[in-house]
Amino acid sequence: MKKIFFVFGFLIFANSLFSQDAKLINKNALMKTVTLLSSTEFGGRLAGSEGFDKAAKYMASEYAKLKLKPAGDEGGFFQYFHTEYNDIVGPCKLNLMNGWEISNEYLIGKHFSVRGFSGSGDVKANVVFCGYGISQPENDYDDYQNVDVKGKIVMIFKQLPSWKLKEKDWNSSLRYRSEIAYNHGAAAVLFVSKPNDKNPQKPIGSVMDGEGKQIETLPQLQIDISVANDILAKNNIKLKYLQTKIDSTKKPSSIATATIANVEVKAKYEKEKKTENIIAILEGSDPILTNEYIVVSAHLDHIGTHANEVMYPGANDDASGSAAVLELARAFCSQKEKPKRSIIFMLYACEETGLLGAKFFAEHPVVPLQNINSQINMDCIAFGDSIQIGNGKSVPELWKMVEDIDASNDKLSVKDTWNGGGADGTPLHEKGIPMAYFVTKDSYGHLHLP
Repeated sequence: MKKIFFVFGFLIFANSLFSQDAKLINKNALMKTVTLLSSTEFGGRLAGSEGFDKAAKYMASEYAKLKLKPAGDEGGFFQYFHTEYNDIVGPCKLNLMNGWEISNEYLIGKHFSVRGFSGSGDVKANVVFCGYGISQPENDYDDYQNVDVKGKIVMIFKQLPSWKLKEKDWNSSLRYRSEIAYNHGAAAVLFVSKPNDKNPQKPIGSVMDGEGKQIETLPQLQIDISVANDILAKNNIKLKYLQTKIDSTKKPSSIATATIANVEVKAKYEKEKKTENIIAILEGSDPILTNEYIVVSAHLDHIGTHANEVMYPGANDDASGSAAVLELARAFCSQKEKPKRSIIFMLYACEETGLLGAKFFAEHPVVPLQNINSQINMDCIAFGDSIQIGNGKSVPELWKMVEDIDASNDKLSVKDTWNGGGADGTPLHEKGIPMAYFVTKDSYGHLHLP
């Protein structure tokens, strides 16, 4: 909780309204909001879902109680736009087979997860390991060159190689690599983390698949490394060995396994689904400076619920930031002396699908862009042992201000920073608007887990 208080302290100080006062911030109210937003009532808050819309209405009602000015469409708090939407309705399963009998049965949310833009299907076929799932003959690299994957289940690394060929980046999203597999005849795709990486990723819920064609008949899962090794067991080989061989030679090492798997996913895809950013304004008290704006933002969306049994609550990512935005609004509204500049309290949709809500706002601002003088973005601020202030190399003056404030308080920030924006702050940063991005260090240990 101290980490969130540090964020509050900075914002309060930066606006020169009042000294840091713990009474302004109600930690019980903060936790109540985080707990509520991450509850089953909102179903994981996938943008476009009934649960997200319910969460958006709740936050808008809290804005209304504070008598904040609605800054969305048609005099309301919502700024509407459309997004791709894929509801993983289930059933979803992954089994290894011995003839018609199940030899290994795996649990969704533990041994595997469903990719956010998975297609539907029920596939029983041999598994073929295809390395990184890259097919670039022009660069003398093709994981599909010496294997037949027609009608098969393809297993590939989720992450791209850490090395390059001909000094070229791979630039190959998960969605694009799924399309490559499909174009080679694959009936399903299993993504798995690279076992030789420092902290191999567990199967997570995610809708960050990148741009590309939606293949509605191609089931796609992320599996645990242990499951991949079960698949390779009949070939007497381990995933670590295959990664080592590929990375050391920079050549494909694809193999057809002797294992038959059964993959089933049922999903409902919509090309365009209506969703919304939630926007409110506290107008500044100075007759001139009121036309200048500071954006205080977080994202409200998360991953949703899969197969009606695995919910991704998103307490840290980013119910924590959303709760902080609301509590800051309450703190500022409770003061007799209002800030001289206006504050936009922003809750974005579709961060998880690629900052789409933030990008939409940057292209369709509710106030002139030239009147927005800074943005404070908060994402994953509840878990971890210290605070990072991102984008500090792009805005060193703002970063130093944060460091100075922290030095005289709880000393929670670390020196690590970067340039080029960060999370939902990036689109406005790319428009030339200074931004500080608050995130706890090592906050991703439980990222996108049920």
